Amino acid sequence: MNYYYSLEKILLECNPKVKIKEFKFFYNNFLANKLYFEENYKSYELEEPSYLGVLKVVLPKNAKQRKYVNTKEGKINLLHTIAHIEYSAIDLALDASLRYQNMPRKFYKDWLEVANDEIRHFLMIEKLLEELGSYYGAIEVHTNLFEAMKKTPDLLSRMAIVPRYLEANGLEQNPKIMDKLNSNPDKFNIKILSALNTILEEEIDHVTKGDIWFKYECERLNLEPEKTYLEILEKIYPGCTTKKQNLNIEARKKAGFSCDELKFLTKRDNCN
Repeated sequence: MNYYYSLEKILLECNPKVKIKEFKFFYNNFLANKLYFEENYKSYELEEPSYLGVLKVVLPKNAKQRKYVNTKEGKINLLHTIAHIEYSAIDLALDASLRYQNMPRKFYKDWLEVANDEIRHFLMIEKLLEELGSYYGAIEVHTNLFEAMKKTPDLLSRMAIVPRYLEANGLEQNPKIMDKLNSNPDKFNIKILSALNTILEEEIDHVTKGDIWFKYECERLNLEPEKTYLEILEKIYPGCTTKKQNLNIEARKKAGFSCDELKFLTKRDNCN
């Protein structure tokens, strides 16, 4: 079974259930060392998100701002938003596992493992949506994470932006959502909290993987990681490094962020 062409087919699959089923088969074969990396594979160019034909898609600027309140509708809005983040993260991990060739096997193992985690997260949230009588696709979605994919075709910027910036932001946003749910801990909120806690713990591991491979590429290109990281952030999201940020310091330390990075981003004199 070939690696690149099989994975490309999975990434481009528009039906979530089919994508997940095919990935599970592929991943099991990868873990069993039954795949081979074909030579001269030509990377595809993904011009539109894989979910375009099955979801109601709007541009990020046209996405409606929805309130996440402790009502059934609010919970559906919250869960649908999280489900779309997790589903988009599946494609981002698959893309990383496919786009960058001639990497150490550990690289592919890491990002396929991330894809497998994101699938599990998505299925957890989808199940909660269904318990509320809704489903993934019931609400329009935006393409924020897909746009990030398009803006970061090279390995260096991809590792800086996706795990070390976008997913790292989840280390702050997730606890904020959990605090709001804890303020009204009904039976269903407790279920959501359990799922979010699992996602938060595994997000730290995903950011750590991004940190490892970002620094791997910096070393290969003879670049200084901290300076390079801030330069890439400013290039992709101008102004983001000049704002004072309230970060989950302990989680980011676990994920590999240096004290100097954290002090710069928080505009503080220490990283405690």
